[in-house]
Amino acid sequence: MGWKKARRRTATSAALVGVVTLVLAAPPSVGAEPRTGTAPLYGTVAAQRNASPTPPPPRLPRDFRGKGKWIVRDLDITVPFTWEGRDGDSQMTAGGPQYPIWFTNLIYHDTLYTLTYKWPGLNEHPCSRIPGFNLEALNEGFENARFVGPETLRRTPQRRVNHWRVGVVFPNLPPGNYPRLPLALGDIYVDEANRGTFWQVLQFGVQNLYDPELDEWLVMDTFEHRPGTVTLPQRCEPPG
Repeated sequence: MGWKKARRRTATSAALVGVVTLVLAAPPSVGAEPRTGTAPLYGTVAAQRNASPTPPPPRLPRDFRGKGKWIVRDLDITVPFTWEGRDGDSQMTAGGPQYPIWFTNLIYHDTLYTLTYKWPGLNEHPCSRIPGFNLEALNEGFENARFVGPETLRRTPQRRVNHWRVGVVFPNLPPGNYPRLPLALGDIYVDEANRGTFWQVLQFGVQNLYDPELDEWLVMDTFEHRPGTVTLPQRCEPPG
């Protein structure tokens, strides 16, 4: 959902890229509003909880393909974005050689890869490889997501979604006055009628180390439940 970019990430935080995601301020072009009440002037507003049962949490499917935008608001950068899955493997690609940012994230043969080709101020371009991570592990992480409520994304067309929040906080301590570090936080918006259709993800936290404000958006214009294409970059070492 999201659901990039650094050897310093843990496997879970990297998976929330774009996901995974994995929270607090949205650009107007990706705003959401509660089902009832007036539309917000800016950003994402949590919907009021209602008495209906909590829907099942997000679950990324094995096969899908979609196109949209990757948005880094504080850098005033918006680039094309694709997200595709085939037989449990998946790949995100933002930008390209002609854009100011260009990166790809993969879950490929039980291994998590991140490779950033271009980013403002970045001189290192390693392909990070974390074995032992797959689609099942990602979806297990979504099982602990917290339901925020039903919302309507203010786009054309408008989309009725369920808003979920996921997070990885370190250390794991009981309630109280303890220091905590938000390693990875994410707001995930999935279709109200299909929890496997991802329309929007905000990821916020340490996994966004390359961005000064530590937050990035993915916004999908299309999302189809058909097999996509997943290709391991040549500079990435194949799974062992």
